[in-house]
Amino acid sequence: MRVGIAGYGLAGRVFHAPLLKGCGYEVASILTSNAERIAQAKSDFPQAEIFSDLDAFLDSDLDLVVIASSNAAHLPQTRAALERQIPTVVDKPMGRSVAEVKEMIALSEDKRTLLTTFFNRRWDSDSLTIKKLLISGELGTPFRFDGRFERFRPERNLASWRENLSPEDGGGLLLDLQSHLISTAIDYFGPAQLVSASVRSIRGGADDDVTVVMKHDSGVDSYLAASAVSGAPGPRVRLLGSKGALVINELDPQENALRAGEIPVGGVWAKPMTSAAAIHKGEEITPVESIPGNYAAFYTLVKAAIENGSAAPVSLSDVLRVAEIIEEARAISAR
Repeated sequence: MRVGIAGYGLAGRVFHAPLLKGCGYEVASILTSNAERIAQAKSDFPQAEIFSDLDAFLDSDLDLVVIASSNAAHLPQTRAALERQIPTVVDKPMGRSVAEVKEMIALSEDKRTLLTTFFNRRWDSDSLTIKKLLISGELGTPFRFDGRFERFRPERNLASWRENLSPEDGGGLLLDLQSHLISTAIDYFGPAQLVSASVRSIRGGADDDVTVVMKHDSGVDSYLAASAVSGAPGPRVRLLGSKGALVINELDPQENALRAGEIPVGGVWAKPMTSAAAIHKGEEITPVESIPGNYAAFYTLVKAAIENGSAAPVSLSDVLRVAEIIEEARAISAR
């Protein structure tokens, strides 16, 4: 299956390209006009065609397009791909606003063409372990979930568009890491309504300290925090239930593996990608067998959706709901 990657920065080169290669796709075309990234693309995929023109890129006989460019480019590039009826994966967030997401969804439906978003954190070890425990009932009735992406980077990177651009231009942690947190919480516990939000810029650039609180119809409350200025990061995951609490302190190791050049050959990692997990019952702490994470599962499901018409790995209804909550959070915080 011939795939084209639009954008060859962090998302395109570190995440999508190795996962696609590992899942057996042919990376046939790459779209970038950056000289350094052109050189990297030629080195990584010598057989691929490198384009700086979007139309020429999309007309290079592609079975799938992956939009891994800056958030501002998602809508025009996705629109052009769908107009050609090329199945399309968009890196998160799909759009900068609800209006952009609705336009892409409407075009996908009109053209009867696959569209989905790369909410890869649904295939983290912690996500899969949470789902296992929800099925087993070991925690009893879940009632509170804390999900965090917290780091300590007191000086912002002036070369990073994510850390400096306005929300309208696609910058900030609400669009970036909170999209993952909201997506996974909905995946675990079902439909939710926004209760409160705090969207702040501590370092003077884009929003870099964001907290969202949601109430799920299932009875769980989710407290979601994304921060670049947390001098004391909390646990990655804490899920409270009536019989105990699940605690996972560290991030899933897959991102570090991808940054180190490792590839899930055949769609499977050579070593288990697990996060250490434990169930806490007061002073009693019991290790739990974690489920290995596997981002490659996303592209295995994409291939099946294209070839067999099965469901996309991330539903468009979930994508739209995440966009709506993000927009509501920004409005609440502004007031």
